[in-house]
Amino acid sequence: MAKPGQSSFRRMLLSRILLLSIPVLLTGEYVAFRKARSGLLQTARQNLTESAVRKGENIRDLVEATRAHLLTASAAFAIQINDPDQAQEFVNRMNRWLPKGVKCVQLVNTQTGQIDASTCGKQRLAPNQRFSWPNQTQALIDPLTSVRITPVKPGKFSQEDGLRQLELVFSAPIYDRLGQVHYALNTQVAVLRQETSQPGSLSGYTVVIDQDETILAHPLSDKIGRHIREEPNAPNLQEIVRSAIAGKQDFQHLFSFEDRGKEWLVGYNAIQIPITPTQNRTWVILAATPLDNALYDLEGIKQVLFVLTLGLLGANLLATLYIARDMARPIEKLSIYARSLYTQAAPESAPKNFQIRELNQLAEALDRMVQRLEERAEELETAWQEAQLANDLKSDFLATTSHELRTPLNAIIGCIRLVKDGCCDTEEEELEFLQQADEAAIHLLKIINDLLDISKIEAGKVELNLQSISISDLCQQCLRMIQPGAEKKHLTLEVEVDPQVTQVPLDERRVRQMLINLLSNAVKFTPEGGEVKLSGRIGYGKELEQEMRPDHSPINATTPYLCLEVSDTGIGIPKERWHLLFRPFQQIDSSFTRKHEGTGLGLALTKRLAELHGGTISFHSTPSKGSQFRIWFPIGSLETTNLAPGSIV
Repeated sequence: MAKPGQSSFRRMLLSRILLLSIPVLLTGEYVAFRKARSGLLQTARQNLTESAVRKGENIRDLVEATRAHLLTASAAFAIQINDPDQAQEFVNRMNRWLPKGVKCVQLVNTQTGQIDASTCGKQRLAPNQRFSWPNQTQALIDPLTSVRITPVKPGKFSQEDGLRQLELVFSAPIYDRLGQVHYALNTQVAVLRQETSQPGSLSGYTVVIDQDETILAHPLSDKIGRHIREEPNAPNLQEIVRSAIAGKQDFQHLFSFEDRGKEWLVGYNAIQIPITPTQNRTWVILAATPLDNALYDLEGIKQVLFVLTLGLLGANLLATLYIARDMARPIEKLSIYARSLYTQAAPESAPKNFQIRELNQLAEALDRMVQRLEERAEELETAWQEAQLANDLKSDFLATTSHELRTPLNAIIGCIRLVKDGCCDTEEEELEFLQQADEAAIHLLKIINDLLDISKIEAGKVELNLQSISISDLCQQCLRMIQPGAEKKHLTLEVEVDPQVTQVPLDERRVRQMLINLLSNAVKFTPEGGEVKLSGRIGYGKELEQEMRPDHSPINATTPYLCLEVSDTGIGIPKERWHLLFRPFQQIDSSFTRKHEGTGLGLALTKRLAELHGGTISFHSTPSKGSQFRIWFPIGSLETTNLAPGSIV
């Protein structure tokens, strides 16, 4: 009888499992959430730092490109200096020629101080400009001697200006024929367009701070031109400027970046902007984004974790109920059995024997279970080894295939770029490079087609289009297709088709593909001066039974076959490597240093296509003497096949 305050074993087991599992589950979910947040923050920090470096490089590249274009333009106009009427035409042409972002081009006469030509009215780009350039004979330095920084003031730009903020005014001298400075060529260029930072985007807003701690660009236009000591995060911003000028590329957390009390992430980097040939200014480039944008994906993770937590809690409760029931049931049965024994007046030895017998049976069951587990372990070990071998073959195949795909692709890109960049001296040379690109493209297409074909065959999506075709014509066509490659190696090509074989119902495109694969291999592996032969005849199953085949399916000795044979006098294949011939992801030599290229799919694809026709493939090879590959197509009853008279043996 149960006493008051006692609980059942099942209830105690259920409560203990729940008390242990639920805290562990919730702790795991919390740790996963913190880990996801930490990972997102680390990614955001790294991306913002890289974005700051990239933004700085873009600004510096634009400055250098504009300086170079301005120097070229000043030299070009020097020869027209005696023709002032062409000044306006020159600045208009230059405004179209200079890089995107140029807002104004002016030509200022250094002798009169007047603007002789302008694309933006008569307002001076450099109102306090001083013309202190040396004479051309004395100027041994870069003539781009003046760069003026013009930050955008709030409300200065119209809607069409978009988000452009930071501008530079470039000035260059134009010398007359006597080497005297005659004009000052001024150009106003917007070097920064403020991006918008969308949730989840880690490129960030762009902030530019001068070395004197003046803000040159900011997502809030009213902050442009202010000193950073006026900002709420002045100490942090000053620390960023000092670190960036010292050459450090890093990130920082800022609060109240927009005077709203929100936390921002900022990546920073410093660039050097040449003001004169002897003077540089350091700009600190910041890529800033709100912390909410950086952690935008965390909201989705929260939802997933919440749903996952509910699901796991439900599953845990069900599993606990199930486990508690199964674990408590044997004890409950034992308690019932014990109580039944207890009620007997004179217990016999049977219950004791019964208990021992059950233990013996359990031991026997355990022994059988262990034996079965060992057998299963051996099966799993064998399966694991096979899976490991398949994985190794797949890795080798992927590595080889990527190499084979990259080689023609690099050739295509190289040839096209040579033609595109005008590196060819004659039209014939251009045609030669284009021909090389065309050949590489055809080779690349063949590799991709082989991959697609074998994939379709594996998926069972290939259907044959059987039509009556001329075997002789087909063999001649295939031989002509590989003839150019054979002529390069001075190979002798022969074709021999039994005149008794005329029309056979086959899929012409697939059979041509199979023959081209075999013929291409024969040409590839036959040294110069060798011989490649293609022949066609009628054979029977009794002959095929004696052939070396990749499969061992039963053959009817009386079944007639169309036998297409490709033989060569090439390098041959060692017997110990024969088992690798028709594996779809295996090559005889899969190293990257092999002499002969290829993906190793040709023979595998040929075998699968032959099997789709209900046929097979056989082979024989002798090292240093050559190889013979035969494709066997069952042609059913000879009466239904169009053969010449006298072909029935």
